[in-house]
Amino acid sequence: MGKTYDVEFWSIRQRNRPKPFELRWRVGQRKHSKSYKLKTQAEGRQSELMAALRKREQFDEETGLPTSELEALTTPTWYEHATAYVLMKWPKAAAKHRASIAETLATVTPVFVSSSRGAPKPAVLRKALYGWAFRAARDTKGALRLRHQIEEPPPDIAAALAWIAEHTHKVTEVARSDRLRAALDAISTKLDGKPAADNTVNRKRMVLSNVLRYAVERALLPANPLNSVDWTAPVKDDEVDFRYVPGPEQAAALIGAVRQASERGEHLAAFFGCLYYAAMRPSEIAALRDADCTLPETGWGELTLAGSRPEVGSGWTDNGKSYDERGLKRRARRATRPVPIPPVLTAMLREHKERYGVAVDGTLFRAAGGGRVNSTEYCAVWDAARLTALSEKEAKTPLADVPYSLRHAGVSLWINSGVDPVEVARRAGHSLTVLFRFYAKILRGQQDKANALIEQGLEGSG
Repeated sequence: MGKTYDVEFWSIRQRNRPKPFELRWRVGQRKHSKSYKLKTQAEGRQSELMAALRKREQFDEETGLPTSELEALTTPTWYEHATAYVLMKWPKAAAKHRASIAETLATVTPVFVSSSRGAPKPAVLRKALYGWAFRAARDTKGALRLRHQIEEPPPDIAAALAWIAEHTHKVTEVARSDRLRAALDAISTKLDGKPAADNTVNRKRMVLSNVLRYAVERALLPANPLNSVDWTAPVKDDEVDFRYVPGPEQAAALIGAVRQASERGEHLAAFFGCLYYAAMRPSEIAALRDADCTLPETGWGELTLAGSRPEVGSGWTDNGKSYDERGLKRRARRATRPVPIPPVLTAMLREHKERYGVAVDGTLFRAAGGGRVNSTEYCAVWDAARLTALSEKEAKTPLADVPYSLRHAGVSLWINSGVDPVEVARRAGHSLTVLFRFYAKILRGQQDKANALIEQGLEGSG
């Protein structure tokens, strides 16, 4: 059975029943009827159905309803569709991406509510969405389900989930341009109201687009409506602010202060050395193994980076660990990236190995209690080192305020030293597009040097 224009209405008949007035009609080969207490109710419903037919709407033979009514009844709400998307994506998504999906959906779902009456507090709703509605897990039988279907959430979380399940628009209503524009505005702003970084906005927009594409795949929407929304993210400068990137002397002083800070600082000095002298990401350093290192007694060494361990909550991984095990960022799963390292880092890593050995899994760095070094631990050491290495005035500024500043400093040093940008990008694991976006200021300085050299050449040939 399908949809048809072949619809016939019969006269309303009266019977000796609690609802005596029976509306009858035929759709294709199927007969349908519905009874009402009052004749005016039956006549009103008949008028609605006949109006749909006059508008050239097809009727569904199975239910006897016009297509518009059937879609309204069967189309899921945004919340239902979003949770279906989470369950579909979860098995093959990396832990970091799972968390990113939940973060995006927790941001846009409150925008798609049909009413604010009785709404929970924003912080409670966000916690319910991020940690419970859009997070999946395996039950005792191995079936993938939403977390709140397996664990019993706290009362305020349960109430928030019940409310949002009843108060989001249908997917077809969400597709309106004004609602999508409001969602895009939401992902462009951080919780504190400040503009989000460009890469954050782009990442969340991609997730939103993918959720809408899934609606197309499920035949809930004819096309992805996001493609037709005229919207541009607020302009934000993503370039590194080089006023607060430490120079070579400051970087060396900071790493020295790390070593002097504490026993943990001594263990982590080479960790910070990798951040600066090899411009590695913390997730790459966490995955660095003894087998990845070529460390001669003198001269330059080399690290062959083969994986990363991005930090993410244990609720997003399949094995319950607080980190994911992945290939290099934006590279094929088994791709490697060789990075030559200067003698100073080669010596630091040799000393580290001799003093601390390696972990059971071959990694060079580990937390005080074993396992992956987490950001809480190395950030605490860094904060203490800043107070020692920087002046009181400098410490009150954003200068080297986070360990990642050392990676910016390392890349900046390479560019200022005249290393070709293509090679800088390769060593840092960047694309050229990203390199030029974040380090545009100092790259423009290198262009000025190049222009001066070309001008000298032209004058010499004249």
